[in-house]
Formats: sequence, C-alpha cells, structure tokens
Amino acid sequence: MGEPSRRTIISAALHQSGLYVRGARHKPLLSKRHMTAHVEFAKRHLKTRTMRNKILWSDETKIELFGLNAKRCHVWRTPGTIPTVKHGGSIMLWGCFSSEWTGRLVSIEGKMNKAKYSKILNENLLQSAQDLRLGRRFTFQQDNDPKHTAKTTQEWLWDKSLNVLEWPSQRPDFNPIEHLWRD
Repeated sequence: MGEPSRRTIISAALHQSGLYVRGARHKPLLSKRHMTAHVEFAKRHLKTRTMRNKILWSDETKIELFGLNAKRCHVWRTPGTIPTVKHGGSIMLWGCFSSEWTGRLVSIEGKMNKAKYSKILNENLLQSAQDLRLGRRFTFQQDNDPKHTAKTTQEWLWDKSLNVLEWPSQRPDFNPIEHLWRD
C-alpha cells in the first residue's frame, strides 16, 4: 500500500476538526443600518394583515433553460454522463401576484433596463391589479433595483397615483415572490 497523498491527509485533518465540503451559502452583506431598517420594517408591517391582502408583489427573475444559475452545484447521482449544452440559455421574466392569485407574466427580450421596466409596468401592472380585483387602493411592491428607483419609473408610479410599499435594501428574501419563482 502506498503513502497517503497530502490531499488525503489534509482532508482527514479537516474532517477531524468537523469541517466538510459543502456548497457555499449566499446571503446579502448587511450593515448595522440595514439590520435596524429590517427590524423597523418588520415591526411596522407585522400587524397589518389586511394591508398584505391588498399588496401586488412583483419582481424579475432569470430562469436557466439548461442547468442551474449557480457557479457550482454538488449532487448525488449514479455513475454516468450528464448531458450538457455549450450555451445553455436563459429567459428573463417579470411577474406579479397578490394574496389571491398570480398576475401577468411577461417575457423580457434582451437586457432589462429602466425603459423596458417602465413599459412592462405601463402594459401590465394596472391590468394585473384589475384582473386580481385589488381595486384602486392597492399597494405595489418592488425592490430597490436601480431600474425600479429610476426617476422615470418613480414619475410613472406618481402619475398613476400608486401607493408603493417602501422596501428595505439588501433584503430579497423578504419578498414572497422569490419563493414563488423557486416553485
């Protein structure tokens, strides 16, 4: 039997210390200011159940047509070949939903920018709210993406007299649409 390799020795030492190979967790980098703002946001909105029923949640997502939108993925599988494609491709979507049902789903051609975002809102937001029977006094939710906070977007929302839910920065997991995209 040969000598153990350095890799085997190092791996054994790490295992003895309780360290194992795992996929890295991704989480937003939060400052003290972000954490305080998140707690205040939760306190303000925790007791407003009726308000949550009148929110139109929205976001964009990128869906990979082949593979995963991740740098590295660990899986258990039987031996064999996993088919791959040279250029997997993806699609971008904008969607929205309320506590009752889903609104419109829009395919986004090319790179999303503030002009495309304003056009999507103009053609789909109010119609989705109407289809979902939210009435005129609903609250629109979007995150703090630069195209959402762009002057043209803010002016469009103001012109339509829409109530926009203030949103804490660095908090994508607060948005329930992220769970819907995952499903």
